[in-house]
Amino acid sequence: MPNPKAVIYGLAGPRVTAEERSFFSATQPLGFILFARNVDDPGQVRDLVGALRAAVGRPDAPVLIDQEGGRVQRLKPPHWRAAPPAAVFGELYRRAADQGLEAVRLNAQLLAAELIALGITVDCAPVLDLSFPGAHDVIGDRAFDRDPAIVAALGRAFCDAMRAAGVMPVIKHVPGHGRAVVDSHFHLPTLSEPAATLAATDFAPFRDVGGGAGASRCWAMTAHIVCQAFDPSAPVTLSARAIEAVVRGAIGFDGVLLSDDLSMQALAGDLGARARGALAAGCDIALHCNGDMAEMRAVDAAVGPLSEAAARRLAAAALPAAQPVDCGAALARLDRLIAAAA
Repeated sequence: MPNPKAVIYGLAGPRVTAEERSFFSATQPLGFILFARNVDDPGQVRDLVGALRAAVGRPDAPVLIDQEGGRVQRLKPPHWRAAPPAAVFGELYRRAADQGLEAVRLNAQLLAAELIALGITVDCAPVLDLSFPGAHDVIGDRAFDRDPAIVAALGRAFCDAMRAAGVMPVIKHVPGHGRAVVDSHFHLPTLSEPAATLAATDFAPFRDVGGGAGASRCWAMTAHIVCQAFDPSAPVTLSARAIEAVVRGAIGFDGVLLSDDLSMQALAGDLGARARGALAAGCDIALHCNGDMAEMRAVDAAVGPLSEAAARRLAAAALPAAQPVDCGAALARLDRLIAAAA
């Protein structure tokens, strides 16, 4: 089996089309990401996940989803639980730190159990961005808190609980999107703060959760954001200077680094140039989410196989044997903790 390509793709709808199947089989992406447009009900999602892996002939191909809770969850009622937004756990932590940590662990276990039941193995959560007054609400209550220490404590607990339950967490958006005043889905944010300020605030949760030995705890996703102190001309996703100095340097993250979605409008240039630029800058894997076939073909022409470093990082982050989750007991306890703090 050839080394898979350093790219993860979305797809257009709830079933793999003949064109998509042929494309995925021929191009061998590392894995796939699902969105609400790909989701009907549990049986359909399980079948879709199986069909995607069959298309590339790899039963262990990663399948990702954004299942944070709150505003950002692709699996919704009535088939799946309405999980709380991250800010709920920050509020609970401020009332009683031990209860906040217990609650975030329980929530991560429940999210993982729902995903494992569908064959999904990677959750693009938790958000480790800080909450900043006056910032754009694209982050908002997706952040645990404004305090880096609280965000780090909750993020670490979330990641460890999710991994133990059999799902790989992805910390985002490194090195920090919280203080941006525009939404990178549509515009390119720029941070003008000094390096020392960013290191003490925005970078801190990523360093504390994913730095050093924490690199095997999670994957990480880049922010499409300019940090002027490190590279005034390119967003982190496309900046070798920023990735080397900040992500691999100041933060110390040596784990799997995934670009945020290349089709977001914060990035300039054609899709091939974006993919080529992200990998050249130091991302291990390019992410293209919207399922547009013409764009995927352009990305495919620009990406090659996983690098040796990326393969090493993937192997180092391999999940342990999953621990069973008593979902009924976990949900009952979580509900009691949240209700007691209301």
